[in-house]
This record gives sequence, structure tokens and C-alpha cells, in this order.
Amino acid sequence: MLYRQITFEERYTVGLLRQQGLSRAAIARLLGRHRCTIGREVRRNGTPRDGCYRPQLADWYARGRRSRSRRNRQFTPTEWAQIQELLREDWSPEQVAGWLRRHRLLTISHETIYRYIWADKRGGGTLYQHLRGARKRRRKRYGRYDSRGRLAGKRPITTRPPSVATRRELGHWEGDTMLGASQAGPCVLSLVERKTGYLLLGQLGQHTSAAVNQRAQRLIAAQPHPVRTITVDNGTEFHEYAALERATGTAFYFATPHHAWERGTNENTHGLVRQYLPKRQSMAHPSARAWPTSPNTIAIGSLRN
Repeated sequence: MLYRQITFEERYTVGLLRQQGLSRAAIARLLGRHRCTIGREVRRNGTPRDGCYRPQLADWYARGRRSRSRRNRQFTPTEWAQIQELLREDWSPEQVAGWLRRHRLLTISHETIYRYIWADKRGGGTLYQHLRGARKRRRKRYGRYDSRGRLAGKRPITTRPPSVATRRELGHWEGDTMLGASQAGPCVLSLVERKTGYLLLGQLGQHTSAAVNQRAQRLIAAQPHPVRTITVDNGTEFHEYAALERATGTAFYFATPHHAWERGTNENTHGLVRQYLPKRQSMAHPSARAWPTSPNTIAIGSLRN
């Protein structure tokens, strides 16, 4: 059943029944409302000074609060132009909302920006093309045997400790590689801590399991807190995980194939990093802006808004 806001007639009835000494539960039964609805109405719209409930004043309070709510905020064309400018620079709606809030320029939610983008698309606009997933193409694999990531003995994500899902404990990470201009050439290993969003990036000379193990071992050893688990995808670059487990004491878990949402933190972080390390760009010599430190490793604080 959809929620219906209390009408003035109902407020008038509430006022009369309260004068007769009826309880909130009794009033709710007579009006066909939940008793919590009546209790909330009296509490929010009663007179603060003496605690009495006056229907006309209560209705005035409710209408005034509704007119001041954020959902009734009308953004100006100038404000939308500023939002459009940031979106056309390939910023995500979350980044736009966070940046505007941080600089105290505008308070707007990323959901509102998404609604604006879809409305723009329905009107023939092109803002949606600047979203990170707008140009993603997927191959259909109907009826084909998928042998990618086949490796005996690996731990499925379903056996991961329940504490990992709650994000209340430090030390549970997600990992993946970011390819550059080629499938086998220089690339980047990323490790993201699930609770804090803390990001580690390590440059790899080759997209191989040996290179991944060598760089991952250094990144794990440099952490001040224990790295308890790492959840990765089914790429062949993680096929030597057992050796890495023996060297670091970290347990590796593998997500279900084609279930990218099981490593959502890692996937969303990659979307942000791709602004500085674009696809099909060589990772052999990243720019100083994207790779400012040495030796070929960066540690970045949380990228969440």
C-alpha cells in the first residue's frame, strides 16, 4: 500500500478526537491509519510551546516543511550548466556531487544528477555518453563452453568468512589487474581495502602470474595492518596464488565468473583510476601526474566521496 500524506480534514479529526481524550491508537483505528503515523503527526506538528495539537497550525507546519525540503529544490540553469561541464569531462555523477559539496558550491545528490542525465537522453541529449559504462560492449557467449579461469583447488567466494561482507574489519582486500595497450605487456596491479577504500597500485612489466606475485608480495609486506584475505577474479594472472599465500599468509578467494558485482569496490575504483590511466594506453611509462612516486608503486587514500 502506498503511503498517503495526512490531509487537513484528517488533522481536524485528530484535533477533535484528542480533545475527547481518545488515545493515538484509537484515533488511528477510526482514521484507518497506523498508530505510528498518528503519533508522528502529533509529535512533529504539535505546538512546541505547550505541546497542544491545533489542526490549522499543524497543517501550516507541514506545508512549510514540505516546501523547504530538498526534493522541492529547483536548480537554476547556471547550476545545471556547471554540472554538465563536469560531466562532459567524464566525471561520474558521484564525483560531481562530491566535488560540488566539498567546495560548498552546490548540494545535490548523485541520484538527482542521474535522473537529469536520463531525462537529457530521452530528449535526445548526449550526456549519458560520458558515463563510464556507456560505451562498454559485451560479447554474447550463448552455447559456448567457457574455459577461462579454470583452476582446481581455488577457494570460491562462497567460502569467504562472513566478516568480510560486513566491512567492519580491516584487512580484507579486493584485487585485479588493469591492462594497458596490450594483453600481455605492461599493466597495473590494484589492491583495494574493502572497509576504508584504501588503494594500492603496482606497475607490472608483464601481465603474468610471476609478475603479479612479485609485486603483490611487496605491496602486502609494506602494509602496517595484516592483509587477511584478497578476493580476485578468475584471470590466469592469479593462477599462482598458492605460492603467494605461502609467502604472505594471506588467503585468496575467487569471485564467481561473470559476477563483477562480487568485487564491486575494486570495479568502481578502476572506473575512477581509468581517468588517469586510460584503456589502450601503454603502462610502460605512465605520466608523472598518474605515477608520481617510486619505485613504481602508489598508495592512495580512499577514493570514495
